[in-house]
Amino acid sequence: MKIAVREDIVRQAKRYFGFFALITSETMDSISALATYRNRDVVEKAFGNLKERLSLRRTLVSSEQSLDGKLFVTFIALIYLSYIKKQMQEKGMFKNYTLQGVLDKLDVIECFEYPGTKLRVGEILEKQKELYALLEVEPPSSL
Repeated sequence: MKIAVREDIVRQAKRYFGFFALITSETMDSISALATYRNRDVVEKAFGNLKERLSLRRTLVSSEQSLDGKLFVTFIALIYLSYIKKQMQEKGMFKNYTLQGVLDKLDVIECFEYPGTKLRVGEILEKQKELYALLEVEPPSSL
């Protein structure tokens, strides 16, 4: 079998390819800049979910301090989400997992606190330990 590239067809298809420019104050190569740009999607979706929950109306808090606390906790959660997604990209985890899938697998770990006793973490399965290792995070332990 003989294969030949039809340059005229390739040239015609390339005519419709798009391009865009990314400008940053950081020094990085084009692949890193594009990855960072695409990662913003996780934060934007999470912030959109926050706005949807708040409905931009009532926030179901009794004080401004409570609202500040809710927004702060949400902001910290977004930082964790960004870190998890970045680690998943760097470790090639998206071949086997989705971001929501990893969160779901780790979400079932329970924590128990009884008055007068120390905090206890429920059983962590081997698969969950593997995920923590891939993400380079120390698994939770009882205090």
